[in-house]
Amino acid sequence: MTYPYENLENFTLPALINRSLELYKDRVALSFVGEKKISYGELGDKIQTMVELLQKNGIEKGDKVVLLSENIPHWAVAYFSVTYFGGVIVPILVDFHKSDIHHILRHSEAKAVFVSDKYQTIIEEFEDSNIELVINLDSLSIVNALINQSYISQLKEKTKEMAQKITKKTTENKVEEDDLAAIIYTSGTTGHSKGVMLSHKNLTTNALSAFSKVTITDNDIFLSILPLAHTLECTTGLIIPLLHGASVEYIKKAPTPSVLLKAFQITKPTMMLSVPLVIEKIYKNKILPNFTSSVIIKFIYSIPFFRKKLHKIAGKKLLETFGGRIKFFGIGGAPISPYVEQFLLEADFPYIIGYGLTETAPLVAAGIIGGKQKLKSTGTPFYGVEIKIKNKDPETGEGEIIVKSPSVMMGYYKDKEKTDEVMDGEWFLTGDLGYVDDEGYLFISGRSKNMILSSSGENIYPEQIEATINQQQNVLDSLVMQQNGKLVARIHLDYEIIDKTFTGSNEKIKKDIADYLEKMRIEVNANLSSFCKIHKFIEQIEPFVKTPTKKIKRYLYTE
Repeated sequence: MTYPYENLENFTLPALINRSLELYKDRVALSFVGEKKISYGELGDKIQTMVELLQKNGIEKGDKVVLLSENIPHWAVAYFSVTYFGGVIVPILVDFHKSDIHHILRHSEAKAVFVSDKYQTIIEEFEDSNIELVINLDSLSIVNALINQSYISQLKEKTKEMAQKITKKTTENKVEEDDLAAIIYTSGTTGHSKGVMLSHKNLTTNALSAFSKVTITDNDIFLSILPLAHTLECTTGLIIPLLHGASVEYIKKAPTPSVLLKAFQITKPTMMLSVPLVIEKIYKNKILPNFTSSVIIKFIYSIPFFRKKLHKIAGKKLLETFGGRIKFFGIGGAPISPYVEQFLLEADFPYIIGYGLTETAPLVAAGIIGGKQKLKSTGTPFYGVEIKIKNKDPETGEGEIIVKSPSVMMGYYKDKEKTDEVMDGEWFLTGDLGYVDDEGYLFISGRSKNMILSSSGENIYPEQIEATINQQQNVLDSLVMQQNGKLVARIHLDYEIIDKTFTGSNEKIKKDIADYLEKMRIEVNANLSSFCKIHKFIEQIEPFVKTPTKKIKRYLYTE
């Protein structure tokens, strides 16, 4: 398979980063928004320093090294230094519960940890540890108090032997394309985490394939707001920008609307990634109210010709909000509401809807910037990716989406049984249902595990009904499920608005909300097929528990 990149020795992360360090030495690589920049040359120096520190302290090819930190420039230093000599990086999402993090430390058999100041206490509280080395990610220095002391004694005796190992370059220590590079522990919507094993070839070829969808140059600036420990941001928001000599900027605070607005104006990014929730909130809170503020405007907005004109005007203002230079806004990780996508499409906003999974490193399909966009589609396959529909329905063309590409994972760590369940030869069984149209565009219907079979035999996809419910202005989230043979929906409302709308005694407020939900149910049902109609709306007072990509953990509410 040929990718249009010169001077790339092989499909490994060391080859990829070495190429960039050489080509873009004086360009800016990483920084916090508005703070001192780290050049590619400086990044290379930091990586080499960490490689030497790891190897001198006994970390060898194949050893697992955990990376626990919020998004900071030194995250990339840890990632590339561990994989540089064949170590295996194990990034952990900081949203995981402390017990889950401790489980991953044990399950991965980690010998070393990179950890930021913010999460160091989690490592300090970890008992029964085989960890031999802890490095503070902020300072890139060893945390002496957390080092296994018996190991230190052994290491001192082996100092000469270790020095010889570092200086002696043998083929045995050379990083190969099929070597394990990373283990990514997922936080799925249907159960416990699995350790996805990704090789150097998986990650590198996935990053290389992006050229078929978007043009990236060394003048581009990425603003990173999704967690780097998630494969979507790691591949698309770190490896891909560094491959092309672009720079990446991080926000020190949580990406709230006010923090983001300030960052947009300082950074003026040209590219960024987001989960649908971010753009949906902006649309609902900042854009839609302008079109529903009066009866006259609402009527005009209901006419397609005028709606498109209004959307174009709003699109220009949205671009200004993002700093005025955005040319690529990637959306992935969860389905986007069709009405929000319709706005983006009609507003000429430079968005791409993408589809992928951790098991595919992660990119599978996406739209093309400047190319044809189809509403509700996740676009066409990336370069080198094949998509098939398994057990296709002869009438609808719908079935399970299966994928073959150089980016399909090696398997689940220490779990051959689960690996065998999702692999059919070279094909990965995604568990997602969808179809491919005559032009090769992929459309996702929903997860096979979430599909509900109606009493009359029709397939019901809760995600599609939820998208309709979520169009209601005061709805933040919804979850559709089947109870006693009938469809019900749990609704989490925007209580900032609800508290201002409904006043009086607690009993009155409860009744008003119940009446409001019932009125909403009738409106929603008017837009649904007869077999999809909702029997009851249930108020969900607490926010839904979600995965890091903001998908609701359904199993917590449906079991």
